[in-house]
Amino acid sequence: MRRRWVPGPVRRAVLAAGVSTVLGLTGCTGPDATSVEGGGAGTAPAATGMTGSPAPSRTGTPDLQVEVVAAGLSHVWDIGVLPDGRALVTERDGRIALLSATTPGAAVTPVNADLSDVHVRGEGGLMGMVVHPDFAESRRFTTCQTHMQEGQPTDVRLVTWELSTDGTAASRVADPLVGGLPINPSGRHSGCRPTVADDGSLLVGTGDTARGAISQDLTSLGGKVLRVDLATGEPAEGNPFADAENPAQQLVWTYGHRNVQGVAVQPGTGEVYTAEHGPSTDDEVNRLQAGGNYGWDPSQGGTVGGYDESVPMTDLERFPDAVPAAWSSGSPVEAVSGAAFLSGPQWGELDGALAVGALRGEKLLLMGLGPDGAVAEVSVPAPLDGAFGRLRGVRVTNDGALLISTSNGSDDRVLRITPV
Repeated sequence: MRRRWVPGPVRRAVLAAGVSTVLGLTGCTGPDATSVEGGGAGTAPAATGMTGSPAPSRTGTPDLQVEVVAAGLSHVWDIGVLPDGRALVTERDGRIALLSATTPGAAVTPVNADLSDVHVRGEGGLMGMVVHPDFAESRRFTTCQTHMQEGQPTDVRLVTWELSTDGTAASRVADPLVGGLPINPSGRHSGCRPTVADDGSLLVGTGDTARGAISQDLTSLGGKVLRVDLATGEPAEGNPFADAENPAQQLVWTYGHRNVQGVAVQPGTGEVYTAEHGPSTDDEVNRLQAGGNYGWDPSQGGTVGGYDESVPMTDLERFPDAVPAAWSSGSPVEAVSGAAFLSGPQWGELDGALAVGALRGEKLLLMGLGPDGAVAEVSVPAPLDGAFGRLRGVRVTNDGALLISTSNGSDDRVLRITPV
């Protein structure tokens, strides 16, 4: 059963028809895998799966099975799926690990990488990561971190790495790929989520470091979505401010954001959606438009010196041309985090839904989009409604399954969600 809501405050929902439990096949101790029966009508067309083999088509909303891929981790910030079906994960405290598979019972191997310059405090540390599309040849991936020198925080930066052939070590090959993103020594509002766009450019969602003027300052890299050449760190071709005199502004794709935590590319269209934290109200999902202003300005146009969080998340009165949110949580906030699109006929009526993790809300939000690109409905599958705590990383595997990481601080897990 799919619960239909008008976009706005997300209420706790249990899709209660036919809840069942399935044995979790994992080598680590954890909750049993669970499925929940959905309902509804509609037939998804036959298609080809992500691995090139035919994907089964399905009518209606499928049950969802949740399995534990790996456990015993800590604050897993992001997941990078490798072409051979293994995966890398980042842990906020400054560790990278290799999972032997993205299926239950994966072995976890620490990756030897020099992360001694990661400034770990509050929300900051080792954060997002993305595997390069040419990883099979280059073995490269890029991470985002709060950076320190001589023990002092300096900036937020992206670093590109090369993984050894045996997967046990990683060395830096671009340090930084992009640097100079603003940092708050407390770690507050550090961002930082990278994702590769359909055209191969690197999209990076950043935070405003809880400073009032940064989001609207086009010469600052904070409170933005950046669009970068993945190989060089230079501005990607076609950026909206490519002719700006300031080099930082040339990297900007969109601005006026508070703290971007999720960046997702819609299959088939290449449209980009972000998930970002609101203050005490109005988390947002936004559909990006090149050069768009998303309306966050806690400096009130420079009229206040502090960080006024009472202003609207998208201030259409101050910025009439700001891009309205595709979805807003209202109050209370969910603390939305990672985001990815479900894709493939095996997902039935969920094919094309935007999956968004929630930290404070401790749930998975499944968002159906309307013809205008706005969120038309939101549902919460019962097995992912509070059962695993804070949900942060959300990525899709090569075979179309959904991976989610938890961020509770102890015995954190990577979960695999599939339709059954």
